[in-house]
Amino acid sequence: MATETPRQLTPADIDLSDLRFWTRPLHERAEAFAVLRAQPKPVFLVLPKLPFLPQSPGSWALTHHAEVTEASRHPEVFSSEPSATSPADMPRWMDKYFNSMIDMDDPRHAKIRRIVSRAFTPKMLAKAEDDIARRAARIVDELIEAGGGDFVSQCAARLPVEVICDMLGIPVQHHRRVVEWTNIIVGYSDPEYVGAAFEYGAGGPKIGKLATIRMLGTIASAGWRLHRLAFKLGRERRKTPTGDLTSALVNANVDGERLSPREFAAFFLLLVVAGNETTRNAIAHGLKLFTEHPDQRALLLEDFDGRIGGAIEEIVRYSSPVIFMRRNLTRDYEMNGHTYRKGERVTLFYWSANRDEAVFTDPDRFDILRSPNPHVGFGGPGPHFCLGANLARREITVMFRELFTRLPDIAAGEPDRLMSGFINGYKRLPCTFTPPAARPRTPA
Repeated sequence: MATETPRQLTPADIDLSDLRFWTRPLHERAEAFAVLRAQPKPVFLVLPKLPFLPQSPGSWALTHHAEVTEASRHPEVFSSEPSATSPADMPRWMDKYFNSMIDMDDPRHAKIRRIVSRAFTPKMLAKAEDDIARRAARIVDELIEAGGGDFVSQCAARLPVEVICDMLGIPVQHHRRVVEWTNIIVGYSDPEYVGAAFEYGAGGPKIGKLATIRMLGTIASAGWRLHRLAFKLGRERRKTPTGDLTSALVNANVDGERLSPREFAAFFLLLVVAGNETTRNAIAHGLKLFTEHPDQRALLLEDFDGRIGGAIEEIVRYSSPVIFMRRNLTRDYEMNGHTYRKGERVTLFYWSANRDEAVFTDPDRFDILRSPNPHVGFGGPGPHFCLGANLARREITVMFRELFTRLPDIAAGEPDRLMSGFINGYKRLPCTFTPPAARPRTPA
């Protein structure tokens, strides 16, 4: 009996604006983006209408590495204003919580980045190295005592949130809540975090008015709580600086420029979200990848110090924790044979650019020795390249050194993935390992 030939995937089968697409297995997602990259013209995304929100005009999907890097290099054309992180415009009243430097162009963006970049110099990061190592050791101590469990909550999420909270001077009693609030902000499309879900029928995705109110209220509440914490810490550090990052930021004066309380609060929110979520997902994805690719784990353990740098870049490329950013056209612009019009929007799909066959040989292969590796996992080149990239690299290095030195056979199970087209995240990831010989607990 003849077997039926599988039907080839076509662009008509792919809807990047449908949240169900982002729940597909990762290999199916990779196949879909390969189909889109093979098309002569970009695909246009039509977003569903949401109650109480401005109707989005939709967006062109940039799926090629060359497109993403070109748009990133020309912020005067591909603007981050009014929003870079949301496919649709949010209500104006939410701007006061979420309109940070990531959603700004120069000169506003340059002013804030000039002030805050002083906190992320190599000298400042070197000072944090010993503290990061101590925290990682204590976290692994406690993971061993627990005998395994959820790697995300017990390990991957803890190191970056503890580090960034300590840098900002956020008291320990607030750390757990900071994680909860940032989960809501980046998990704005996951029903577990916002208490609302889309319904799918013949007319496409829909969400009711009450569900939308619940979703917006939950997100706004998380933003308000982080702003309130920022205002409180900012007031205290203006009066009594303590040497932490909050003290440096609220008292900084660069060429006569200072951060206003609102600018500081917006950056504070961005810092705790970006400094927590993206690094934690890179660590979680890394453990999963090394579990699925034991040959790559063996390569790393043969020469950890010599290969961890390349391993981190490959983890970030392969997993692309941030899937996209949005840009807004300030004028007509031709790129890759297509003319984008003033007022239109584009979505820079980092996840797709990092699998572009024109740039990466065998892009679906996880290879820690890959060189060169010009990924855009920390954002494309230009003024919006991730300010905390070097901090993230240090945290990932320290965590995997601690894990693989003490638990060389630690393995990840099947993840519970975040329902999101924005963050490629794991909500939970079970882990197992052979308990090592007992040793004295690392002091806090």
